[in-house]
Order: sequence, then C-alpha cells, then structure tokens
Amino acid sequence: MADARDEVDRIVDAWLRERPDLDFAPLQVLSRVDRLSRHLDRARRGAFERSDLESWEFDVLAALRRAGAPYQLSPKSLLQQTLVSSGTMTNRIDRLVARGLVERRTDPNDGRGILVQMTAQGLTRVDAAITRLVDAEAELLEGLSSGDAERLAGLLRKLSLGFDTES
Repeated sequence: MADARDEVDRIVDAWLRERPDLDFAPLQVLSRVDRLSRHLDRARRGAFERSDLESWEFDVLAALRRAGAPYQLSPKSLLQQTLVSSGTMTNRIDRLVARGLVERRTDPNDGRGILVQMTAQGLTRVDAAITRLVDAEAELLEGLSSGDAERLAGLLRKLSLGFDTES
C-alpha cells in the first residue's frame, strides 16, 4: 500500500516537472482533503436525501437534536451553530415551519423572545438522517484501521483548531 499512488501524486509530479522551484508539500495534504471533501459531500447529500432533508435542514435540525429534549433553541443560538446570517436563519426557520419540522414558540422566560422547537416529524427525520450519515461516513473510512482513523482525527483536529471560533 505504501507504493500506491493516487491522483494527487500524479498532479504533484506534473507540477514538480513544470515548476521544480516550488514546494508542493501543502498540495500533498490539502488537495487530498479537498478531494475527500467532495466524496464526503456526496455521501452526506445521499444520507440527507434518503431522509427527505436538504443539507441546510439537517444542520438546523441537528443543532436542535443535540440540544436535548425538548429540542429547542433560540434563533440566535441556531445562528451561532450554523454560521449563517440572521436573514438566512429566518428564511430557514420559515421553511422548516412550513414543512412541519419545527414550530416557533414564545420563550417562557422572555415573553418577547422566540424559541424554535423541533416537531416529532423533525425528530424522526433527523434521527434517520444521522444514522444514515454515520453509516455513510464509516464506509468512507473503511480503508483505515481504527488506530489510523484516531491518528488522522487528531491531526485534523490540531489543524482545525486554528480556524474554529469556539474552543
């Protein structure tokens, strides 16, 4: 397996031939991350489609599910977790309400505030989607031993810490 070559090896070899003055080490890592990201995106879309969800719908419902029962958050909390603008979140909530996946509720601690609460249908959909997602992602990692997967997760965590806004 150490002798196995992938498309990134071929691309880097071609660049080295044409531009031997450059260090292509970053491409060795990040081009693979980019290519794997495309495979992951396809796997995720498939998992969500089988649960009749769009990717953005899964993001909002997953944030509510992770909050625990009663599966509700303020729109501001949803904004922080999904990294979208206020206007985008309002639109997303409206669309999820129309689909019967969430409801708006008055915040009992602040009569002017609103909470977004997942419905039973939303819970069913997000639970099915996360099960399918975990299965699809496990399939993508089949070529790695559990030790290799843990090491890779650690290295990616180390790299991503510089980009995360929350610790």
